[in-house]
Amino acid sequence: MTATTDDDRRFPPALAEVALVEFDYGDEGEGVDFEPYDAFDPAADTTDWLRSWTGNREADGGAYRIFGQDGTGGLAALWCVRPGRPLADQPVVFVGSEGESGVVAGSLSDFLWLLADGFGPLEAALEEGREARPDAVLTAVAERHATTPRRPAGLIIAEARAEFPTFTEDLQDLCR
Repeated sequence: MTATTDDDRRFPPALAEVALVEFDYGDEGEGVDFEPYDAFDPAADTTDWLRSWTGNREADGGAYRIFGQDGTGGLAALWCVRPGRPLADQPVVFVGSEGESGVVAGSLSDFLWLLADGFGPLEAALEEGREARPDAVLTAVAERHATTPRRPAGLIIAEARAEFPTFTEDLQDLCR
């Protein structure tokens, strides 16, 4: 699970713009449960979180760049698993507060298209069969920053899961 990237912890412009968007959870939970950050969590905080989540005092959070959370404290992160590639080319993952986890998108660009279709990290990871709920503001953000073509959210999620099929198992293997 340890990987590195040549990029430092500079926040990508696309995520900075997403952080300006107010996400509407909705009265019945039909919205998006996502609270984006305006900077990555500090490296030491990320390692502390991973050690707490796994119960493993030797776990290293260096492969993660946490950039948001849901209302229960589940976290969204870039997972730096592609050595030497920029942060925008790393997959997006979700790690829930109750042990849930999953790969959300294969890149930051694909994640932007998920947001445009009304899927936050939690919804992409845990709500199979969710209907798209396009958002004009987030579509405009994706159109400005995405480098991949727009595709249906279900396809983006399936592609990411196929590319990284053992993410959840590998994360669970860190647990003590």
